[in-house]
Amino acid sequence: MAEHKHGTMDCKVQEQTYQGFITFTTRFGIFLVLLALFLAVFAT
Repeated sequence: MAEHKHGTMDCKVQEQTYQGFITFTTRFGIFLVLLALFLAVFAT
């Protein structure tokens, strides 16, 4: 088994994926709030 030295793993891809997930979740949440407001105002 290969030796692993603490702190040597390249985790840039994981950080970019997580940042993309957070951005998507935030934007989708804002969209849902706006959609709910739109429906509350204009729904009959």
